[in-house]
Amino acid sequence: MKQLLTILIAIIICLTTSAQMTESEVLDHRSDHLKELVDPEQGMLSEEEITSFGGLDYFEFDSTYQITAIFQKSKGKKFEMPTSTERLPVYRRFGYITFTINGKNCKLEVYQNMSLKKKKEFKDYLFIPFRDATSRIEAYGGGRYLDVKIPKGNSIQLDFNLAYNPYCAYSNHYSCPIPPIENTLKVSILAGEKTPLAH
Repeated sequence: MKQLLTILIAIIICLTTSAQMTESEVLDHRSDHLKELVDPEQGMLSEEEITSFGGLDYFEFDSTYQITAIFQKSKGKKFEMPTSTERLPVYRRFGYITFTINGKNCKLEVYQNMSLKKKKEFKDYLFIPFRDATSRIEAYGGGRYLDVKIPKGNSIQLDFNLAYNPYCAYSNHYSCPIPPIENTLKVSILAGEKTPLAH
């Protein structure tokens, strides 16, 4: 329950900052994330993990990764999304987003958590887990996440400067969704969070 609460708090923070942000705002957001992560009272990491934690690492802020993507609503069947543990949360594909980065066309599936949608504060929450060409090199091998709200039209704002690691990147006590193979990009997303620093 405590783990779920931690994850929900993180989602709320990301959703409230999902609009395009200035470089200063992104840096403040990253600073707040670090403070929460190593705060013993937050309980995100154990005391032992906090002691051995080397810190967070990020790509430099880059406004070219703040993009307007085309959104196509296309609901799929409910399915159990694999995680780093035996937990199998139920999601469904809510739609697709298409966009261009560095001259290359990209497409990602967008998902809706069937349990979270029952909660008033998450009824418009969408989840974008992805891997890209930086995964297992500069970025965490388990992929990264973006949180967005259901758009009102056929476009959606993405800010890859806010791409963040699952908590499994910091601790093996979490259960983290694994990005489906459909959400593997061949391009390098040189924005957002990198693999955590070694102590």
